[in-house]
Amino acid sequence: MGASLRTKLFILRTSLAERLAYRADFAFATLVRFLPIVTQIFLWGAIYHSTPGSPGRVLNGYSYGDMVSYYLLVMLGRAFSSMPGLSSGIARDIRDGTLKKFLIQPIDLLDYLFWHRIAHKLVYYAVAAGPFALVFWVCRSYFPAWPTPEVFLAGTAALLMSFLVGFLIESLLGLAGFWFLEVSSLVFVYMLLSYFLSGHMLPLDWLPPQVSQVILWLPFKYLAFFPAAVFLGRFNSSELVWELFVEVLWIFALLGLNRWMLSRGLRRYSAFGG
Repeated sequence: MGASLRTKLFILRTSLAERLAYRADFAFATLVRFLPIVTQIFLWGAIYHSTPGSPGRVLNGYSYGDMVSYYLLVMLGRAFSSMPGLSSGIARDIRDGTLKKFLIQPIDLLDYLFWHRIAHKLVYYAVAAGPFALVFWVCRSYFPAWPTPEVFLAGTAALLMSFLVGFLIESLLGLAGFWFLEVSSLVFVYMLLSYFLSGHMLPLDWLPPQVSQVILWLPFKYLAFFPAAVFLGRFNSSELVWELFVEVLWIFALLGLNRWMLSRGLRRYSAFGG
């Protein structure tokens, strides 16, 4: 086992211990995030049943059951791709000088943040697995047939890669702290845009073709819409392979951009504070 791998495992163990130190608070915050699921299900129920005598109403190719299953799968995708506090944490370390520890110790900043975030997600999944399973079981009648092994593997790959896309996008926002004293405004704008562009608000295939043709080429759809659409079988085999390939390209492009911004930022970093 090389020193580099030992370092990564040590970061992971330390970060897990840090997350578990306040496990009751973490568990409560995690469970509270499930409350919007109930309100969204009732909201879409009101929308679909707003016309009397239309229990089988279909909107833009989605029935009420399709919309409930889509929204639950979007929540699952967001559980993988959301990175609360990552951007602001990077910017804060740059601003107060804490970042200098990565200049004098054999630890890469992005590598450390990656394993720290994996620890966060592992604890989150351990707490949220039960509530997710309960919600999916209660709403099981809304889902189509169990996905084929190929679709299940593709959906799992899409979920795992959504974690990478979300991590790399938000770390980019944090690295902007080398040039801006405060990035909270950038993060706020990103959160607003991401809520719409990721398909969290509405399925992206509801949008007019002139708009969707642009949005569907951006990386944001891989945060929520794409994993949900894969599990719902809305891509044929050739489309699925192409979309996974494009997602991999986006991951490498975002990683390269992160490395470039980190390298350029460190050249102008003065390491004041801390």
